[in-house]
Amino acid sequence: MNLYNDKRIVMTLDAGGTNFVFSALQCGKEIITPIILPSNSSDLEKCLKTIISGFKEVQNELLPESPVAISFAFPGPADYENGIIGDLPNFKSFRGGVALGPMLENVFNLPTFINNDGDLFTYGGAMAGFLPEINKNLKNAGIQKEYRNLFGITLGTGFGGGMVINGKIFKGDNSASSEIWLMRNFKEPNLIAEEGVSIRAVKRWYCEKVENSTHLSPEDIFLIAKGLKDGNQDAALQAYERMSVVIGESLANALTLFDGPVVIGGGISGASDILLPKIIEHLNGEIETRTGEKIPRLVSKVFNIENKSEYCAFLDQKFQNIQIPFTQKSVNINTEKRIPIGLSKLGTSEAVCLGAYAFALISLKNHKLA
Repeated sequence: MNLYNDKRIVMTLDAGGTNFVFSALQCGKEIITPIILPSNSSDLEKCLKTIISGFKEVQNELLPESPVAISFAFPGPADYENGIIGDLPNFKSFRGGVALGPMLENVFNLPTFINNDGDLFTYGGAMAGFLPEINKNLKNAGIQKEYRNLFGITLGTGFGGGMVINGKIFKGDNSASSEIWLMRNFKEPNLIAEEGVSIRAVKRWYCEKVENSTHLSPEDIFLIAKGLKDGNQDAALQAYERMSVVIGESLANALTLFDGPVVIGGGISGASDILLPKIIEHLNGEIETRTGEKIPRLVSKVFNIENKSEYCAFLDQKFQNIQIPFTQKSVNINTEKRIPIGLSKLGTSEAVCLGAYAFALISLKNHKLA
């Protein structure tokens, strides 16, 4: 499916706790000036009416064209399959189950698709960003291999995840897959991973080492770590490296079950030149058996494709002829399992938006209105 040739229009929403940003996509691109409205997240009736009025404004902007669907990310917990939103930490008015999807279908008479932002971020990368680029480069290098799966993580206020298997979002039986934020924190095992992989984690670790630094942002701490701003460089590096290890172990646990490339997005991913080498080092590290035998942490070798030399090494794949017993024939196989990890080429917001757009277009034929 080529998203950039599809002329159907989908209305979208970027749902934040403070503001809602409404827009519309056609041929994989935004076609109106986004409409920004306060979310009114503390008042359920106002919040729902804001969502309706926002999409009505978009609909009016599109005239005489008509959208074919509504598709967007909304925070969980939720029953995304049925469009039911659960008790949201940042939307205090959402309690007891809110039938947001069915409400919009009844108001607009349009198929409405709601998903987790981590899933849509990953889906956008699988359909139009990260994954197609890797497969294109493999093909150009003469490698007969195609990756069909993708795991995505977002690093920012929280630690989000998403999973695409064989080109489809994997939601799980309870719309609760890819909740990587609930992994055990490798550095502080009594805590969730998100306490070590977030904006607040970087600030907390730096502030523990440096007095009177609570006013600094993660970007400030990154600049200090790079030697571009005055401050305690060692403490700044330790803050980001500590986060790298928590990310690395969380991904290691995920990748023992999910075999595929990893794409990274979110605001903190801007510190990737510090984070990624340590993440890769952890993933390519070792673990021990009870007898003390050291074995690789993962079955597959991981490559940082943001590093040019590593990307070249990833593309330089080794093949070997294996003799078929009792015959003169042989089979040519790839002798090393490989996982590429890198940053979203679309940007996090655009990947989420494209993911929502693509999901709607692909799902339309099987969807029945509420």
